[in-house]
Amino acid sequence: MDYQPTGLYFEEFEVGRTWRTAARTIGEADVSAFAGLTGDHTYLHTDAETASRTPFGGRIAHGLLCLSCLSGLVTRLGIMEGTVEAFMGLEFRFRKPIMFGDTVHGEVEVKGKRISSKGMGLVTLALRLKNQKDETTQEGDFTLMIARRESEEKETEE
Repeated sequence: MDYQPTGLYFEEFEVGRTWRTAARTIGEADVSAFAGLTGDHTYLHTDAETASRTPFGGRIAHGLLCLSCLSGLVTRLGIMEGTVEAFMGLEFRFRKPIMFGDTVHGEVEVKGKRISSKGMGLVTLALRLKNQKDETTQEGDFTLMIARRESEEKETEE
């Protein structure tokens, strides 16, 4: 049985279209696992006593952990299932700390799309990670290479 993509093809992404992801709570187990996986044991994330004396008043989740969670939440939307071909880059800003126990969700908007000089479909998604208070904690853009339906149809014809 051949795999049938269920995600959107490049031609189906419409600039301005939006989605909201599911939510997830960021907990101590997430932070501990991320610290172990990456080797980033910075006191802000792992030392409750020292972190209590920072402007945050306690430990915070790794920004890159939460960015990775956002990527996973976007993937769960299914809009790129079987059609994403490559992650091309990102530009991201970290606006507010994410505290242990915060529940976050993503907001996604198709910001732009274009055909590369090599004929690849590139889609730029504007992303926002928001907490349970609806505050933006992170925001920026992901650029992805998305399969083109046209190139698939051409291959079938040949």
